[in-house]
Amino acid sequence: MIETARLLLRLPAPRDFGALHAMWSDPDVMRDLGPVKTPAHSRATIARHLGYGPSHGLGFQVVERREDGAVLGFCGLKPGAPDTPIAGELEIGWMFARAHWGKGYAREAALATLDWAWSHRSEPRVVAITAACNLASRALMERLGMRWFAAFEHPVQPEGHRLRPSVAFAIPRP
Repeated sequence: MIETARLLLRLPAPRDFGALHAMWSDPDVMRDLGPVKTPAHSRATIARHLGYGPSHGLGFQVVERREDGAVLGFCGLKPGAPDTPIAGELEIGWMFARAHWGKGYAREAALATLDWAWSHRSEPRVVAITAACNLASRALMERLGMRWFAAFEHPVQPEGHRLRPSVAFAIPRP
């Protein structure tokens, strides 16, 4: 569990499914991330991230607002995706429900996650990837101190898909 002044990052629980699935099935949220998720895909996403815990000590966490317990998004660390420039590295990522955009929650959660990584992991850097067209995520990566290091075609997206051109960013251990 990670705590900040406004946020609590914790493992997903069954009570979080509705809020997480609402976020993942929102076309605006998913516009630059991938297809909207069905309930089955949302359950599989939660299970995949919970599975990173036993094998890697990682996984994305629910971002909860401390003052009222509202689920705002999903943020954390995972192994970098195979067949990308970050394969096997320590990857940070985030996603927030549309109602919570522009309030600094993503930056706060990501900074706390980076602090946790520097205190609990030994990797020399933390990396992130996104679709080249995802300007909001790219801007946050830069505000976090991450720097661009690669452009690539993401293998999970079909040829010609607008999300296939992707970029990778990294921040070195302080």
